[in-house]
Amino acid sequence: MRVHIATDHAGMELSQYLVEQLSQRGFEMIDHGPEVYDALDDYPSFCIHAAQAVIEDRQAGMDSLGIVLGGSGNGEQMAANKVTGIRAALAWSLDTAKLAREHNDAQVVALGGRQHTREEGLEIVLAFLNEPFSGDERHVRRIAQIEEFERTGRVVGHYDAVTARAYRG
Repeated sequence: MRVHIATDHAGMELSQYLVEQLSQRGFEMIDHGPEVYDALDDYPSFCIHAAQAVIEDRQAGMDSLGIVLGGSGNGEQMAANKVTGIRAALAWSLDTAKLAREHNDAQVVALGGRQHTREEGLEIVLAFLNEPFSGDERHVRRIAQIEEFERTGRVVGHYDAVTARAYRG
């Protein structure tokens, strides 16, 4: 499996560790940077490029996932989610990592480099990379609604008239 990884300065130590450890486990690691530590760097370009590469690989029929890292992982997840077709999930435990794949078919995991030890980060990432999507109808339906909104700006999901009125004002 090919894995695209990107970070900012706050996740560099964890990123380097993950590249080393995952490469040893047979993953094809593609590092989208940064190459050098810069406390003033900006994560969006790194993370967006990694997410774009995941989509391109998957459209070409390749088995590909992504990892984006920062201090908390929040901004990095937000940046990756701006790429059309990407579902990036912030994971902070083994369960959230597994559920991101099993229920949401997330293609990118976001992790806070300042929130976990290197070993914990590796465990969370491995849980994400090794968990398959369940394919359950309810999860497929929900993902289709997200994709519908992404394409059209509208979503017709299961909601009641009271909720719909509240959103219209």
